[in-house]
Amino acid sequence: MTPPRPSPTDRVLYVTHRVPYPPDKGDRIRNVHLLRQLSRRAKVWLVALADEPVAPETDRVLGELCERVAIVPTARRYRWVRAALSAASGRSLTEGLFHEPAAMKVVRRFAAEANFSAAVASSSGLAGYLRSVAGVPAFFDAMDVDSQKWLDFAGASRAPKRWVYGFEAGRVRKLERSLPAWADVCFVSEAEVAVYESFAGPGTAFAATNGVDLDYFRAREVHDDPACVFVGAMDYLPNEDAARWFARDVWPRVRAKFSDAEFRIVGRNPTAAVRELAGIPGVCVLGTVPDVRPFVESSAVAVVPIRLARGVQNKVLEALAMGKATVAAPPALAALGTVRGRHLLSATTADEWVTAVCHLLANPAARRDLGTAGRAFVEAHHHWDRCLEPLVERVVPATREVPRAPLRVAATR
Repeated sequence: MTPPRPSPTDRVLYVTHRVPYPPDKGDRIRNVHLLRQLSRRAKVWLVALADEPVAPETDRVLGELCERVAIVPTARRYRWVRAALSAASGRSLTEGLFHEPAAMKVVRRFAAEANFSAAVASSSGLAGYLRSVAGVPAFFDAMDVDSQKWLDFAGASRAPKRWVYGFEAGRVRKLERSLPAWADVCFVSEAEVAVYESFAGPGTAFAATNGVDLDYFRAREVHDDPACVFVGAMDYLPNEDAARWFARDVWPRVRAKFSDAEFRIVGRNPTAAVRELAGIPGVCVLGTVPDVRPFVESSAVAVVPIRLARGVQNKVLEALAMGKATVAAPPALAALGTVRGRHLLSATTADEWVTAVCHLLANPAARRDLGTAGRAFVEAHHHWDRCLEPLVERVVPATREVPRAPLRVAATR
């Protein structure tokens, strides 16, 4: 029997602020899996802003998932001019940064060519694009409450950054508060929904949490080195802050007890401040790698010392899926249902971190028990198809579904 094909009217416009491949950032990981699930039910037309060159592999993957793909390079020279003009008009800096006239033209052209059943955006800062598609049900996969993120950044920064972050928090909150009047708003956790509804009102948002590719991130029996690994994009403030704090305040005390231990910092675009950490004995700044799995597999402990965190941390889910003993700061676990001490360990102060890491480095059995329990947890609660279903079902109800081969996405960082 021939499998059902999507109706020609089942077309979804999907606008993203970053090309959703390769999956080397949290939003890209989520977006490419959402694309995959939407493409089972509808023909997806993608418009993506590009702030860096696009590899042929990206074109291939997106071409397999989407009926139409428009990747629009951002005009870097004018981005901050547009941000300033946006702020002067009473809007957020983010809306100006994401406003690309060429992309707006593509969205309007697509809307003239196709009868979209829904339009989805990956950020509230893309609201202008969805407003230009009149009469189409709109959805924002906002992931995190961005206004709260900017408030967090302001609280952790000094002037003048503190002033800029505080200003942006106010403008983004104004935008976020306006969305429920004309769109459905989705966040990555019930905790983020609660924050949003505290200022937008009850019933104004819903949650669809993050998953993890359980086939790609597998637990394997390998020899692990006396090493801790931290994975993430190292040009992102929370990751940079975490790497610097752990390397300076925790690692020397761990190294004093385990003289051959390594702290491996894995992730794209390490800032100058992160690169300088390589001068600390035992700290290895590896930068971009083609595949994070060998570095996680070969390390005894995965650490997530993030102090500024919103939503669900993919790096935690991936480490647990690989059966890796994990220590994480409470902000990285706020949106997860893990039981501390059963699925992973948690630490806040430097003393707690030293105790937890040294305990695991010295106890292979404890690492094995945590790894087994962590893997079981993500198997039960974080399969991508189940996690994104609340959002996918609202965008395209499951009347027709097109079978597709599993999507393999390389975990570059």
